[in-house]
Amino acid sequence: ATGLHRVPKALSSMYFYDDAGSRLFQQIMQLPEYYPTRAEFAIFREHGPAIAAALSPADGGAFSLVELGAGDGAKTKLLLRELLHNGSAFTYAPVDISAGAMTGLVVALAQELPSLRVVPVVADYATALTQLRTRPGSKAVLFLGSNIGNFHPVERLDFLRQLATPLAPADRLLIGFDLQKDPRRICAAYDDAQGVTAAFNLNLLTRLNRELGADFDLAHWQHYTDYSPLNGAVRSFLVSTCVQQVHIEALDETFDFTAWEVIHTENSYKFTLPQIEALAAEAGLRVVTH
Repeated sequence: ATGLHRVPKALSSMYFYDDAGSRLFQQIMQLPEYYPTRAEFAIFREHGPAIAAALSPADGGAFSLVELGAGDGAKTKLLLRELLHNGSAFTYAPVDISAGAMTGLVVALAQELPSLRVVPVVADYATALTQLRTRPGSKAVLFLGSNIGNFHPVERLDFLRQLATPLAPADRLLIGFDLQKDPRRICAAYDDAQGVTAAFNLNLLTRLNRELGADFDLAHWQHYTDYSPLNGAVRSFLVSTCVQQVHIEALDETFDFTAWEVIHTENSYKFTLPQIEALAAEAGLRVVTH
């Protein structure tokens, strides 16, 4: 409710990922316009041995490989294979808010990598980070898919500080940052020709209808994005195409929308290497390599 009382109205992007949202995002990652997944795959394929070495403890001891927002784990499987091939003693702890996505991942890993030790965690990041504090031994944490870009700058710094707190000086953290590039290429990635990204954004309203008894009429809503090369932010919106009222039963509240009023649903920030260095320093982290 808080977000819908704001000006402009806003909904948190964490609500994208019910099971339907997770499935739609898997489709987005396959789209020709959506370059981040392919770029990350290429990095894991080309630099797998170097990444595995960088994540392994210097003394060759056992460690936990904790992945925040594991999804289907497709990219991570390249790394897991590399670590298993090296004979590394590690346990894989995937973290995801979607129980459906996690079940699929655990089943796939049992079939594809039967020797892998897996301890799945179905939780939000905050809960997972708290659990991380109590996990014994050396840790390597993965936060891939340029998900760091979805945080507001203040929240981003706060999140990285929270993430750094349970880590010992020798622990490792691997983050996927999407670098600034051709603005047209970035715009296309968040507004694909097939309309899958639009369906993903609109699924947020379907979820509110189902879970909170809202009566959003999806025929009167559109997906819209913009990108600013000045601050590196892609912003996603749901746009009301007419004057309308929406009642949300669970809140016992009715919200008024004017024609072309927006609900801001997500930011996706793009970075430069100097920004990443500065961000790490502020969060009490150190960039070892990129």
